[in-house]
Amino acid sequence: MMMHPEMMLALAHDRHRELVAEADRGRLLARALRTRFRRDEKAVRGQPAGTLAACEPSVAVPAR
Repeated sequence: MMMHPEMMLALAHDRHRELVAEADRGRLLARALRTRFRRDEKAVRGQPAGTLAACEPSVAVPAR
């Protein structure tokens, strides 16, 4: 089956645009997931880890 060259070119350009759009969606999704996990890590880092007091090496505690 013969196709007109302009039609073949139009189909090739359409397919190329689809591939580029799919790659862009993939990159956006990957970036959003990375950002989401980083945001969660930062939120946890600032919170106290438990009931232990913070260690302050510059403060001298008198012996009892």
